[in-house]
Amino acid sequence: MKLLLDLGNTRLKWAMASANGWSARGAVAWDEDVANVLTQSWRALARPDRALGSSVVDAAREAQIQSVIATIFARDVTWVRTPAQACGVRNAYPEPHRLGVDRFLAMVAAHAEGHTPCVLAGIGTALTLDALAADGQHLGGLIAPGPLLMQQSLLGATVRVQTDHSAAIRDIADNTPDAVASGCWQAVAALIERFARHIANRHPEKAPRLLLDGGDAATLLPLLGVPAELAADSVLRGLLVWAHSHPAPASP
Repeated sequence: MKLLLDLGNTRLKWAMASANGWSARGAVAWDEDVANVLTQSWRALARPDRALGSSVVDAAREAQIQSVIATIFARDVTWVRTPAQACGVRNAYPEPHRLGVDRFLAMVAAHAEGHTPCVLAGIGTALTLDALAADGQHLGGLIAPGPLLMQQSLLGATVRVQTDHSAAIRDIADNTPDAVASGCWQAVAALIERFARHIANRHPEKAPRLLLDGGDAATLLPLLGVPAELAADSVLRGLLVWAHSHPAPASP
């Protein structure tokens, strides 16, 4: 049994992995009482053999999660940091640690599951795009604001562009709230399509699969004009591949 942790910008996702898949799973937003929510979720679970984490947040939040796990399970967390290469994936960044570990682990999952060549789009607070060749070579990527962050940035920087009711995503809008939401979501969709087509044109021998993950992936999927599919829990699945490829040191 392995406890897998994905510490993202907005929330923490976790899963308890057994031989038969996820035996338990959950999520908690950072603006909740994280320690209490996790304690309530974990206190009835069996003690895991290992705890592995992926983090794009600060050391204080990592320490908070480590403390909860130490209290409940008497385990340390092994924090995975981005390497130059691992699990068949080779990092394109000259400074490997500059690539977010969540992006690297998503590529690890895609490679292990035979989804290469592919383009991976993470749609959350940030939009991340990465291209992965069939042989596991990372080709590089892009980062942009996610659709909700883009909306917040626009509304925060303007006086007259304000919304007073919930917005709908439309092809063409006749009111400001819908225009703001639709413009931001369609901008993200267009960037993903452009990136996917660029990678396909560079590697015409086999069209890459377009895989979407993140909290806003399901909303974005029907807006795309190119074939795409959801790939949920990519970071957690990548952590599980990492755990199998990097066994825990033997106890002295």
